[in-house]
Amino acid sequence: MEGIIVKGIAGFYYVQTEELLYQCKARGIFRKKGVTPFVGDHVRITLTENNEAMIDEIFPRKNEFIRPPVANVDLFIIVVSVTRPEPNLSIIDKFLVMAEQEHTDIAVCFNKVDLAKENELTRLTDIYEGLYPLVLTSSKTGRGIPELKKMLAGKTSALAGPSGVGKSTLLNLITQEESAETGEIGDKSKRGKHTTRHVELFKIDGNGFLFDTPGFTSFEVLDAKEDQLAFLYPEMQPYIGKCRYDNCRHLSEPACAVREALDQGKIHPSRYASYKDQMLEIQKMRKY
Repeated sequence: MEGIIVKGIAGFYYVQTEELLYQCKARGIFRKKGVTPFVGDHVRITLTENNEAMIDEIFPRKNEFIRPPVANVDLFIIVVSVTRPEPNLSIIDKFLVMAEQEHTDIAVCFNKVDLAKENELTRLTDIYEGLYPLVLTSSKTGRGIPELKKMLAGKTSALAGPSGVGKSTLLNLITQEESAETGEIGDKSKRGKHTTRHVELFKIDGNGFLFDTPGFTSFEVLDAKEDQLAFLYPEMQPYIGKCRYDNCRHLSEPACAVREALDQGKIHPSRYASYKDQMLEIQKMRKY
């Protein structure tokens, strides 16, 4: 039988087939090869005693992530809270770079819009308008939830974003069950009190799956190469190769087409600021 790993706990993997959910162990050959099954893996299993099963084969992955350990993500929804906590655009852009690296579809979800002032919401959406599909949501009013579900239909998707932005609450609304732990935002810290403890994949309407991923909340290291970073910003791509210098890093070099586009308002200053910070971070890591 074939299926997809929807959860892994304490050495057991739970594989959803077309008909049933099976508790499985992975064959020892995977450990010898240094291969660990990930949630999201498409696998072949065989039944053993007590209606349990063994994972015999892991099919080739579309992509994979180590922290958290998930595979085969079709769509990343980057969740941004418009307030409580205040949006950190630098972190948001790191999530977008990560998703661009893995060649996934990408959308940006602005959550808690019921708490936002219209001018603040417009300021945020203007940054990403035309770059990625946008959806505006509120778990309290239900705004945008049908549009979000439509985005997820037929895909294996993951919600990513900083802690406290409402990912687990959105997942609960989408799956219509208390499938993820949620935490109110502390008045002092303005961050989530509780977070999900393990990765799990939930079946949703429209023949899709949705990861609950506790690890997609922060970045310790930006995993991108210096000469590739600009390609991970879609608004910069039309200007790459048009600078005076072939190895232009678009920081302070003369006759830089990217910075000329910035001056002309074709690249948002906030996005360029994130690019610049990330480039300096990459150069610093290379130095040390």
